[in-house]
Formats: sequence, C-alpha cells, structure tokens
Amino acid sequence: MDFISHSLKKIKPSPTMVITAKARELRAAGEKIISLSAGEPDFDTPEHIKDAAIKAINMGYTKYTNVEGIPELKQAIVNKFKNDNEINYNIDQVIVGVGGKQILFNALFASLNSGDEVIIPTPYWVSYPDMTILAGGTPKFLNCNEENDFKINPAQLDKIISKKTKWIILNSPSNPSGSCYTKQELINIADVLRQHKDVNVITDDIYEYIVYDDFKFYTLAQIAPDLKDRILTVNGVSKSYCMTGWRIGYAAGRKDLIQAMMKIQGQSTSNPTSISQYAALAGLNGDRKFLEPCLKAFNERKNLVVDGLNSIDGISCLMPKGAFYAYPNVSGLIGKKTKNGKSLSNDTEVVEWILEEAKVAAVPGSAFGLEPYFRVSYATSTEDLKIAIQNLKNSVSELI
Repeated sequence: MDFISHSLKKIKPSPTMVITAKARELRAAGEKIISLSAGEPDFDTPEHIKDAAIKAINMGYTKYTNVEGIPELKQAIVNKFKNDNEINYNIDQVIVGVGGKQILFNALFASLNSGDEVIIPTPYWVSYPDMTILAGGTPKFLNCNEENDFKINPAQLDKIISKKTKWIILNSPSNPSGSCYTKQELINIADVLRQHKDVNVITDDIYEYIVYDDFKFYTLAQIAPDLKDRILTVNGVSKSYCMTGWRIGYAAGRKDLIQAMMKIQGQSTSNPTSISQYAALAGLNGDRKFLEPCLKAFNERKNLVVDGLNSIDGISCLMPKGAFYAYPNVSGLIGKKTKNGKSLSNDTEVVEWILEEAKVAAVPGSAFGLEPYFRVSYATSTEDLKIAIQNLKNSVSELI
C-alpha cells in the first residue's frame, strides 16, 4: 500500500531546489553568494503598521477571531476595492487568509472537480499548476510569448477554452515577468469571456501598487463589472506593504464561493493570526506615502538590472512594467561551452553555471513554465545588483 497520497506524487520537485541546495553548499564553503531569487521587498514593514501590531498585543487581541477575518479588516478591504478599484462588494463577499497563497489554494479546492481545467498563462507563478493538481483539477497552459510581452493573446485564449474550463488565472503585475495588462488588454479579454458563460477568472493582483513609468493599474472586475460574479479578485499586504512574513492575503467574489472557501479554511488554519490582521488593518487604513521611496528604489534598480543584462552578449531582457522581477532571455547562451568544456543545453544548466561561476543565485525559467529564461529579483541592494551584473558579465565573456 502506498503511504504517500497519489495526488502529492503528481507534484514534481521544484526546479529551484537544486539551485537552493548548491547555493547553501557554496555559502557553507565560505563563498559570497548574491541571491537574486527572493520574491520579497528588502524594505522593513512601515512603523505605523508595526506600532498597530504592538498595540494589538498590549490590548489583548490575541484570541481566536472569525475564521474569515475580523469585521474591521473585512470592511477596510471593502473600502479599498471601492476607493482604489471602483468595485463594490459586501462584507460577506470578502475573506482574509494566511497570505495570498492560501486564498488561491482555498479557491481552487473549494471549486474544482475532477476533470475541471484551469487555464494558466506561461510564464506563471510556480504554485498555480501544483495547487490545481492537488485540488483535483488539470492545468492547461497558454503560452504567452516574449513578442507579446508575456501576455495573453485574446484569439489564443478563445481557442484554448473548452467545455471543461473552470478557471483562468490572470496575474498582473506578473511574477515572474513584470508584465502588466493595460485597460484595453483587459477589455479584450473580457470580450472573449462574454462568449464563454461558464468560465471564471482568478485575478492575482498582489503586486498592484508596484508599477512604474506612470503605468495605470486596472483589475478585471473594475473594467468588466458585468462579469464580477465570475471573478475572484485576490490581493494582499505582503508585497506592497512590505509584510511578507505577516501572512495576510484576501479576496472578494461571489458569496457562495467565499463561503465555500471559509469551509476549507475552517478545517485547515482557521483564522489568520489576530495580530497580523490588526497590522494589516493599519496598513489598509493608512496612507501609502511609505511606498514612494520604495518605488523610487525599485525603479532605479530595475533600470540598472535590465540595462546591465542587455549589455551582456547572449542575454536580452524586456523592461518590466511592474513587480520587482526581470525575466531575461538566455537563448543566446544555449549551446555555448564553459571553460570546463561543458555545453549549456537549457536554462536550468545556465542558472547552475551562473551560480557556480558568477556566484549569483537566480531561478530557471523551467520553474515558471517558459524556457529559455531565468528570473531575477531586484528587491535587493543596489550595490549587490551592480556586483551581480558585473560578475555575470565577466563569466559570460569566458564562454566559448
């Protein structure tokens, strides 16, 4: 008898595990490794948010809360959607979870049946396919190529939708590419969805406020209010509020789905941490002036990284519009040989070689479903980014 579940056996080991293990070995051997793999801001949580958490502790707000979150936080989320996104939800259409990841997990578990398909545009955030499989669904990948800025082509979307399609996952700004959908692009996607009445959309907006060059963020329910009941709008405080470790995500959508997600959450974690909820409440109700220096730094780092990558023979990189990732194309390095005579045959081997030679840790494109690329995070110090680019440039120059 098999001890481990059949569903879990369908989950392949993360392509990043090999890189992580090698980086750990090199550090243990005394090597200085610059990590460009972490998907979190390097800025501290704003003081007013930390102060709210301390106050909550001192006030004794350390007990269980409602499974789906405290009413005050849910109301703040309702207000946020109304004020920032022009979407009207009732408080019973909102759920707070242990990070955006749990929200997505709950939604898929609460809605998927065997045979249901989830359309996942590539490149994708690494957890979308595995969550779908664990929930009993089938991932169906829609290739979004570099020529279209890694975004959905509406005609291709229309073609890939089938009678089995339950969800489409839309992530903007994107992890890993940094691509963002314009208002018109979302209008075009909405036009396709109107032709397929049983297809629903999860919009993962976790990087909403991290956009550059006057880009105007829109979410799908905002520009297509007639489709609102078919859209689950997911967000959280992790990225924009520098609160990754606090683990607070949230979503709004149709009431029956939210109630089903509450059932799942009630049998897993129950309520999110009470202290984190009060911290998130202070974040949502406060101003976002603290974001200005963060965005300024991210923008400068973005330009530094992308310009640096594009100056290296064999590497090309689009300019991201949001988030804090770049997704360089390394097709020009495939087939080249290292000084040891090894030929680089795919992006995983390129990333392993970069780690060994340039002492830079990144994530291969295979982890995100689209090769030959790799993802770098520029949510680290400017000095480290400069060293990383120079190390990379020096190492690539030695390839044959």
